Order: sequence, then C-alpha cells, then structure tokens
Amino acid sequence: MNVMTEQTSERSEAPETAAPAAAGLTRRALLGNAGAGLAVGAGAGAVGGWAVAAPRDGSRSNGAPALGQASVPFHGAHQAGIVQPAQARAQLAAFDLTPGTGRDGLRRLMKGWSETAALLARGEQAGAHENQIALDAGPCTLTVTFGFGAPLFDKTGLASQRPPQLAPLPDFPEDTIDRSRSDGDLWVQIGADDALVAFHALRVLQQQASGLATLRWQMSGFSRTPGATDRPRTPRNLMGQVDGTNNPRPADPDFAAKVFADGPGWLAGGSYVVFRRIRMLLDNWENLPTDRQERVIGRRKVDGAPLSGGTESTPVDLAKQNGDGLLAIPVDAHIRVAAPASNGGAAMLRRGFSFQDGLLPDGSLDAGLLFIAFQADPAHGFIPVQRRLARGDSLSRFLRHEASGLYAVPPGAPQGGYVGQALLEG
Repeated sequence: MNVMTEQTSERSEAPETAAPAAAGLTRRALLGNAGAGLAVGAGAGAVGGWAVAAPRDGSRSNGAPALGQASVPFHGAHQAGIVQPAQARAQLAAFDLTPGTGRDGLRRLMKGWSETAALLARGEQAGAHENQIALDAGPCTLTVTFGFGAPLFDKTGLASQRPPQLAPLPDFPEDTIDRSRSDGDLWVQIGADDALVAFHALRVLQQQASGLATLRWQMSGFSRTPGATDRPRTPRNLMGQVDGTNNPRPADPDFAAKVFADGPGWLAGGSYVVFRRIRMLLDNWENLPTDRQERVIGRRKVDGAPLSGGTESTPVDLAKQNGDGLLAIPVDAHIRVAAPASNGGAAMLRRGFSFQDGLLPDGSLDAGLLFIAFQADPAHGFIPVQRRLARGDSLSRFLRHEASGLYAVPPGAPQGGYVGQALLEG
C-alpha cells in the first residue's frame, strides 16, 4: 500500500517495562552460555492486558535482559506480532494446504505450529524438527503470527464460517500483482531481532507442515536494529523518510475498534491483515531534490516534522498556507491523501519491513516495503484509503505494488490451546 509515512509501527512508542516470566531451557543455555536462559515478558500491556516485548537496547541495568534474552509470550488474548514494534528481521510466508488435508489435518497443523511457536518464543528447542540453526541464540523477541486466507475455508469444509470481509481485494490502478507471490491458505509472519532466529523458526514450521501444507511464497524483511540510534526513534524506510509518525497507538481510546475484529465468534478479538509487496523506484526517487521529496511526502526529511510546522509529533495542519498563499501541505502530498481526516476516519495499524532482493533484469534495484496492516475491517480500512491514494497520491508514481494478500488473523491462544481452535473445533 502507498500509506507508509503516516501509520507504520513505531519501536519508540511501545511500552517496554519488563517483569520476569517462567524460564525454560533455552537454546543458548544448551551450549552453556551463562545467564542466557532468562525468558522475560513485559507486565500487562496496553491492549487486553497481554504482554509486549522487554527492553531491546541490550542493557542489563535494573534487571533488563540483554538483547538476545528478551522474549514475547506466544499465548494471550491476541496473537503476538500485532501491537509489538517491528523487530529487526522478518520472515513472511504463505502456505497452501495439500489435497486431502481437510479440517482434521489443519487442526493437527495448527496445534503443532502453536506448540512450536510457543517453545521458540521462550528460546527453547523446537522438538522433533529442531535443526540447530539458532542453537546458540536466545529468543530475541521472536513472534509468530498466523492468518487464514479465503481459500482455506472451502478446502476444510468451513465455507459457512468464512467472514465476508475476506472477499478478494479489488484491483487498484497501477497494480502489477504477481499472483504466484500473493494470497495463500495460511499466512505466517515471523519477527525477531536476529536473522538466524527468524529463519530458524520458518524452517521449523515448514518442516512441520510436511504432508499437510506446502510453501507458496516466502519473503525476508528488515527494520532498524535495536540500539542502532542514540535514542529510540521512529524508523526510516528505504526512501530515507521517517516512517510511522501517526500510527494508531494502543493508548488511543479507539485503538481496539480500529485494529481488532468483533466477529464472527471464532474471530472475535482477532484482526484482518493486508499484505502488499511494494517496490520502490529508488533511482527515480533519489534523483529528486530533497525539497521536492519533502513536498511529495508533506514532511521534512531530516526530522519528520510536517511542512505545516513544528516537530515530528506536531499534528499536521492541513489548512495552513505559506506566505505565497499556497497550501503548506500540497494537495497531492502523501500525508494529506493518507490522513484519516481525508478518508472518513479510516485507519490501520501498520507494521512494515523493508526488503532488498538484488537487481532486476534491467539493472534497477529490487527493493522496497513489505507492507503489513492490521485492521478491524478492510472495507473500512485498507480499501477506501488505497482507492484514494491510487487516485491522488503523488508518491504513487515512485511505487509498484507487486504482491498482495488478505487474511483473517484469529485471536491469540490460551495456555494449552492453539491458534484457530474456536474455528476448527467449534
């Protein structure tokens, strides 16, 4: 999606108070690294009383864990990997059920995947499918998030339970969607602050799915490494723009209504996620002078402040005029077209990652944004905003939407349960 600057998840905004949690035998402890087996979860989080990641700056002051030791509990009211800040590394993938898997096979798969994800989130070994890729690492804030695509419901005899919100996304102007890298029955988002930990989790889940589901597509992403800046800052995307200033925040009174679905029953407390692979035309973008780039976005590049004045956190004044009588924020600036005020209040919780996949045949860079947006209803979130952006956002001419997906994200699993249980056993 074109909405990048205004609502991408911010590491600096997440609550980061830590409290001890039950410790298991970690991969690091198996190699005898002293002090590395401490699974640490946060106290009650801002949404539904569930946990968020512990501090990530590598500090051990006040009992805070080192970077590799921080963990995010898998079990809870909502799946992990939604409200947490984006980690340094991501693995995204979609799977298709193999013929004959059916509802029983999907139930076995989700039970196994949930058990494995819970182990890995604690920094423990993955059981029978452990491959030792990340044997000497801690949990590194690993999160694993699962979603169900529309075709899954027909394949498992659950068509009557498919929510209408999973209707296919409409075609948008200038889309160049490659369906071989889109859609899928099952969607998996894996985030971690270590690349090997994230890759290890995907390989384990892929091995565990053998005979039940096959990998349809896989993509790798990255964000800023914790501790890379002098203080917590909003990340930048590959265009150099501060990316995420106006993302909805868990403390907002209407946050849950924007992000979490209220039904059908099996999905209550879950969400919908839109995924888009957006290639950035960086050669074209970097040929623009900085002041032109700022007018395309509507913010100063150096500090993210709106062109209407103030600092990064200053609310945008869409009515402000410069001394020449022209609008300070141009009529086609990204932040104007993407603003909730321009879209009937539509908003999403964005949690994107950058990607870089080498060169295209013409020599241009294959790089951009793995856009991920969680929302209560895509018909009142992504779809109307993207339609407006496609019609009038000056940023669009520097972007190509090349892959897409829409998935229902079930609520979290309680201790002893698994993701999707209310659907598969209801």
